[in-house]
Amino acid sequence: MGLPAGIGRRTRYYRDWLRVAGREKVFCVGLNKTGTTSLEREMLDQGYVVGDEMKGKVLVDAWARRDFRPVIELCRTAQFFQDAPFSWPYTFMALDRAFPGSRFVLTVRDDAEEWYRSLVRFLGQRWANGRIPPTVRDLKEAPGPYPGFRYHVHTTVHRVPADDPFRKDALFDFYHTHNKVVRDYFRHRPQDLLVVNVKRPEDYDRFCAFLGVPRRREGFPWENRS
Repeated sequence: MGLPAGIGRRTRYYRDWLRVAGREKVFCVGLNKTGTTSLEREMLDQGYVVGDEMKGKVLVDAWARRDFRPVIELCRTAQFFQDAPFSWPYTFMALDRAFPGSRFVLTVRDDAEEWYRSLVRFLGQRWANGRIPPTVRDLKEAPGPYPGFRYHVHTTVHRVPADDPFRKDALFDFYHTHNKVVRDYFRHRPQDLLVVNVKRPEDYDRFCAFLGVPRRREGFPWENRS
């Protein structure tokens, strides 16, 4: 007979907490569709304990209130985290205070246009039967923890018009602003932030040196292509 659900969750939480207690944390704070899945694959291959992305994504309403306590608790269960809500604005500031000495990696694309194309292509293929860009209805009907979840997350985080969730100028501004704010925050602490483009082999070498991990391949693995 298994443990009651509540006790089981607490048991898993403390098991994971003990497994990573005292180990350095690494946060990927690049926006989704900037190579974050490739970075996750590399970190798994390097032996890091990787966090559960969906457990972070469902914290969108706490994030919107700037209540980072649930995110911080989640971070006690693993060493490396990427995508939601770690790629969302302001989260990295709270994590920097909560886990001093952590390392941050900002993944970027060649430009905002490349990021935008990757984003709409990925979501169109996944939730809209290939329609690019997806529609409001596509996002609202996409599967998730509750009806409208994907639409709610996208519009809440990206600050796009409710009736035009893939408005190009709004998303371009979001991309540029996020990257600028992250760079500016760490401008006097270069040892704590690394900016990488996962397409560039030389950035893989800088990444390995940044974390002090062995060079396992010629460049980052290429995961989750749109």
